[in-house]
Amino acid sequence: MEKLIMLKIKDLYVSINNKSIIKGLNLLIKRGETHIIMGKNGSGKSTLAKIIAGHPDYKVTKGNIFFNNENITHEEPENRSHKGIFLAFQYPVEVPGVSNIDFLRLVYNSKQKRINKKELDPLSFFELINKKINILDIDIKFLNRHLNEGFSGGEKKKNEILQMFLLQSQLSILDEIDSGLDVDALKYIANNINNFINKNNAILLITHYQKLVNYIKPQYVHIMRAGKIIYTGDITTADKIEQYGYDFFTY
Repeated sequence: MEKLIMLKIKDLYVSINNKSIIKGLNLLIKRGETHIIMGKNGSGKSTLAKIIAGHPDYKVTKGNIFFNNENITHEEPENRSHKGIFLAFQYPVEVPGVSNIDFLRLVYNSKQKRINKKELDPLSFFELINKKINILDIDIKFLNRHLNEGFSGGEKKKNEILQMFLLQSQLSILDEIDSGLDVDALKYIANNINNFINKNNAILLITHYQKLVNYIKPQYVHIMRAGKIIYTGDITTADKIEQYGYDFFTY
């Protein structure tokens, strides 16, 4: 059983600027699973995503984070990324002057170098990324635009999904990947998330919306409140939230 466990968070307490944010959180994610975390604003959902990815502003005061049975509680963010953790940002940063394809090649080759695999020259990388954008039905012009500059909300989220497919990380954390999307864009994102998941990886999604839950059909839906997970259920949990609200669930 242990070999199937990808992420294990045990009795985690985290603070920022001496303010306690995460308060005794526990979470277990196995390979091949999709988990969704829901909760009111301020419950700690996005904070948890940043903590797993290793955001330096947050201080772990108690507890541990294990990834593939390795304690990564105090690992640097880049090390966590190279080990197989990917975080799709809720608000991706715009970088004028840097083309999307140059950024993607830099990210890809950085990971290749770290795992002692061959880095790709621009031509070889273009062949690789061209296959990815064809799978995702992305216009090739998308690659030559400056990173996220002038991108719509849907395009920024599409770019995060492209990075996820390129890096093929083991654990992908998608923080409100559905925020600000229309119905068609939401279906696009959901379909590609479903196509990405396999028996060797796992996905952790953070959302406010029942619609994404219905499209993704996760094995587990967790509810956060005051910095910890207070309830874990299946896909029907989102229906109960829609019908009764978060206050239906108690500690």
